[in-house]
Formats: sequence, structure tokens, C-alpha cells
Amino acid sequence: MNDVAEQYVRLVLEIGIYKPDYVDAYYGPKEWEPVNTSNNQVDSNVIASLTGKVDDLLNKLEALGEYQATELETLRYRFLYKQLLSVKGMISIIAGSEFSFDMEAKILYDAEPPQYSPEHFQNILDKIDEMLPGEGKLSKRLDDFRKQFIIPEEKLDTVFNAAINECRNRTSKYIKLPEGESFKIEYVNDKPWGAYNWYKGKCFSIIQVNTDLPVYMDRAVDLAAHEGYPGHHIYNTLLEEKLTKYKGWIEFSVYPLFSPISLIAEGSANFGIEMAFPKNSRMKFEKKVLFPLANLDSSKVELYYKVLELTDKLSYAGNEAARNYLDGNWDKDETLNYMVNFSLRSKERAIKSLEFIEKYRSYVINYNLGKDIVKDYIERNGGIAEYPERRWQLFEELLSTPQTPSGLME
Repeated sequence: MNDVAEQYVRLVLEIGIYKPDYVDAYYGPKEWEPVNTSNNQVDSNVIASLTGKVDDLLNKLEALGEYQATELETLRYRFLYKQLLSVKGMISIIAGSEFSFDMEAKILYDAEPPQYSPEHFQNILDKIDEMLPGEGKLSKRLDDFRKQFIIPEEKLDTVFNAAINECRNRTSKYIKLPEGESFKIEYVNDKPWGAYNWYKGKCFSIIQVNTDLPVYMDRAVDLAAHEGYPGHHIYNTLLEEKLTKYKGWIEFSVYPLFSPISLIAEGSANFGIEMAFPKNSRMKFEKKVLFPLANLDSSKVELYYKVLELTDKLSYAGNEAARNYLDGNWDKDETLNYMVNFSLRSKERAIKSLEFIEKYRSYVINYNLGKDIVKDYIERNGGIAEYPERRWQLFEELLSTPQTPSGLME
């Protein structure tokens, strides 16, 4: 399998020449990186070469199917197989193939996104409407309500660092953090995403936070946990330490963004927020520590979190917007209106969300469906909130072993 793993890494790196953003991280041998010449045009010869390579690797893996493997080796085999199937799908997309939203999600991410009717979301919207009575559109009322929870720009770094320190302390109680792990925060503009973790290897990340739009108080812990502890930063450091270095499994030295590993990454990072802050502990921490640091009034924090609990349940409305827009059922204005009415986004945030959809397409499923798959797997195996040790044990195992979305759902 090591030979297949090496060729897989080289193939992913080669695809990165033709597909910008495909290689999200790489910290393997420098000499494996292909020379990126000015001639990176996709033609039939390129596609035939890439297709031949991925088919050859899939055939080699299938030939290993009779091998009596350990449980961990079986997970590795399944991981490589699912990643290669996704790579094959990406080669088809580069060649010009077009897939529906649902088919693209299945091909690239090894998962089938559910569909929800407007009625499903309307029930949630009605409850929020009761909490925020008044005149005008509900999205405008929510936006006005949330404005009192915007972190002043000059306090942003102070609040983020306090949130990061708390997330790190809570994570380190249950997961032994690799020695010397660290990350650096940068504040950026003009990006389609809210924040991004760029993993550089050697247990170091650069986390960029986009400040195009005002940042709400709840985003401080969200981003600290999702991008840092116990989210992306810890996921990448554990894969590097336990699989790439200790096991010598080189396939984990490369991260193809549009592949099943992203569903595990985004899902575990979103669930990681709940891991670090179970039940009411988050609200208590923010009220006691973060609100004073930001000089914000915390008198309505209980209502704020009741509203947020409901708006979180609208997350799949974003998937419906992406599905209908990418499948050509809705134009840009129809999609933006849907997001304003059903995701309760302001017009500005709906536009930013649509920018993300246009760039990353069906990747949007990895956040909510990914979280649901990870949460269900952990709780189904005894990792419920009442048993934090078991919960963290399962979470750490998931972060430091080869996993696939379909495997977690079995």
C-alpha cells in the first residue's frame, strides 16, 4: 500500500497544477512537487494521462483486497480507495464533465446530502419570529438584534486570543497536544470565506480571519474551536504526528480540498465546538470573559443563545440554496432572496455566502452534514455529553485514524 500511497500523493500534486485550490496543504518530500510551468493547459493528453494513473492505482488497491489486514490497515485501505474515487471524479470535472449538486457531493465527498422543504424551515422561522417580535422582515429584525453583539474591530484580536486560549486549555485536558504545536493568526480581507486554516506541517498552522463584514461575538469561540482547538489545527497535527510520521503513511502529507477528508475535517471541526463547550459552559464563559473584554452588554445573552440555537437549525437552507443555484433552477437574485428569507442572512452576508457557493460549490455540505455524521458516530458509540472521557476518546481516535464519511455511517 505504501507504493500506492506515494503515487496517490504525486497524482494529487499533479492535479493541483490544473485545478487551483485543489491542494490545500502539503508537507511531504519537496522533490515530489511537480514543476509548475506556464504550460498548464488541460487537453485530451493530460486527461488521458491523469485518468490512466488513477485507474492504475484503483486496480492496484483492488488487487490488495484479499490481503489479511489489521483493523487500522483496513481503515487505511478504505481511506485511500475513497480518496482515489474522489480524485477520479475531480479529473472528470477538470475534463469538463458537469454533475448535479447531489451527484457532485457523492462523487467528491462520499456522502449524500439530504433535501429539506421550505415547510421544514418555516417551522423554525416561526419560532424565531416569536422570540423577536416587531415590524418588518424577520431577517432584518434578526440582523438588528445581532448588531449589539458585534465585536469592536479594535477588540477583535484580544477577544480571539482569549477564546483560543480557553479552547486550547479545554482540549489539552483530554488530548495530549504535540510538543511545539502552534499557529499564527492573520486578519485579511476580500475572501469568500469567514476564516481559513492553512496547515504548513511540523504542527504549525496559519489561521486567517476575514474581516470584510463585522464579526459577531459567537464567532470568536466558533472560529477558535473550528480552526484551532480541537478543530483543523489539531486534526492536521494528529494526522501528521500519528500517521505521517509514526506510521510512515505518506498519503496524509497531502490534503486535496475537494475530497472525502474535507467532510471529516469540517464536520469534526464544527462538532469540536460542542466538544470544547458542552451545554451552557460556552455561554457562561463568553458572558464572564469575552463580553467584558469586548466592552459589550451581556444582559441579553440568554436570548441571544436561544435565537442562535434555532438559527443553527437553518444551516441546511444554505445547502438548498446551493443545490438550486448550481443546478440552474434559480438565478442569482432568487438564490439571494431565498438565503435572506430562509437562512435569515442580511443581504451583505447572503452575497458573501453566494460567493462561497460559486467558488466551492457542493463543498458546503461538509459543514452541516459533516457535523451530523461525526456527532452521530460519536454518540452512537457511547460518546454522549454525560460521558466526556468516552466522548473525547472517540473524538481523538476519529482525528488520528484514517476515516471516510461512508465508513462513519455504517
